Amino acid sequence: MLAQEVIRTKRGGAALSEPQIQAFVRGLVDGSWSEGQVAALGMAVFLRGMGREECVALTRAMMHSGRVLTWPDMPGPVLDKHSSGGVGDKVSLMLAPLVAACGGYVPMSAGRGLGHTGGTVDKLEAIPGYRSTPSPAEFDRLVRELGCAIIGQTADLAPADKRFYAIRDVTATVESVPLITASILSKKLAAGLQGLAMDVKWGNGAFADSPAMAQELAESIVSVARGAGMPTRALITDMNQVLGREVGNALEIHETIAYLKGEGPREPRLHEVTLALATEMLLMGGLAADAAQARARLQQALDSGAAAEKVARMVAALGGPADLLERPAAWLPEAPVLRPVPAPRAGRLLSQRTREIGLAVVELGGGRRLPGDPLDMRVGFSGMRALGECLAAGEPLAWVHAGSESDAERAVAALLAACELGDAEAPWQAQPLVAARVE
Repeated sequence: MLAQEVIRTKRGGAALSEPQIQAFVRGLVDGSWSEGQVAALGMAVFLRGMGREECVALTRAMMHSGRVLTWPDMPGPVLDKHSSGGVGDKVSLMLAPLVAACGGYVPMSAGRGLGHTGGTVDKLEAIPGYRSTPSPAEFDRLVRELGCAIIGQTADLAPADKRFYAIRDVTATVESVPLITASILSKKLAAGLQGLAMDVKWGNGAFADSPAMAQELAESIVSVARGAGMPTRALITDMNQVLGREVGNALEIHETIAYLKGEGPREPRLHEVTLALATEMLLMGGLAADAAQARARLQQALDSGAAAEKVARMVAALGGPADLLERPAAWLPEAPVLRPVPAPRAGRLLSQRTREIGLAVVELGGGRRLPGDPLDMRVGFSGMRALGECLAAGEPLAWVHAGSESDAERAVAALLAACELGDAEAPWQAQPLVAARVE
């Protein structure tokens, strides 16, 4: 089947047949489709869209383009969570051990940073020695023994998606609902899951910048997952500000450890998103009778230290230090320059241009401009103030962690430009954190 004829079909607005989709996916894997042809079809889909049946067919074909995991004789439900991407989103690092401490099994294959968003695997690789690519046999063993393991996408798991995703990233076709849907679900279906909780972010720090696009994406993911045979629930959550107090790879590991150990108050929005998604996972896995019981179990897993113990064992088993949770400062890299970002006036923090904050971390070296770029794990922002908080003039909006004084100066300017302060007495109301639930 000629690639140009498949492209012509979609360019004209017609639906692709299953044989056409399978030919495209074979071409992704064996290289018989050139990068230009892959890019052309990606753009045609971006402009013309895809119907539900087309998207199910693409998802299934990419799922079967490599190894498909199975979990025979697993003593509990196999569950996972995925986020559509945000700034400061370290929920996966907390949620996987939480669900494991409640009896679930979480074989999480996570991604790297994309554009202005951070990646879970990048954050874990800030831990010295952490191996994000164990062998399949070791991954299977760790999930069974520990209840969770977080690794990077392996070359043999949905390899068609890996190539397609890389080309979409450099051809401005990332923000396509059917292509995002197929990309996410092909990997999750290949992981052999029995249930998936999807966190669809919306706002100025998300790929879905409007509630309508987020709703469309959530409904697409739930519908296509159901069509492919995997129970899935989606929450639409707010990404109009940084999630948590820290942004940057090592800094977010610090925040994760403090969260799991209960050191200081847990940032309310981060805590709520984590519990809300974990609750959906426990309910899908039959590990709780209702939402109230699920939340009680999750809080107990935090308070007892059971979730923290899961993370400690996972880090050690994958090559990291056995005492990371006891001595994080001894292991996690620190930037040489620490600078406050002083509020230019007294007032209430009314808004953040969250995408710009993510890009400022990229400029510091904490994200990639090109796929192979090395990361500076030390850099980012800490102590981020939340929307609605009131500050005195000169009080820090956040602290910059940078590799040099010049980098720090640019980051200070970028954060100031991304934050809006208003009168402290002006009326202000927070956005709902969970805007909708799609089942």
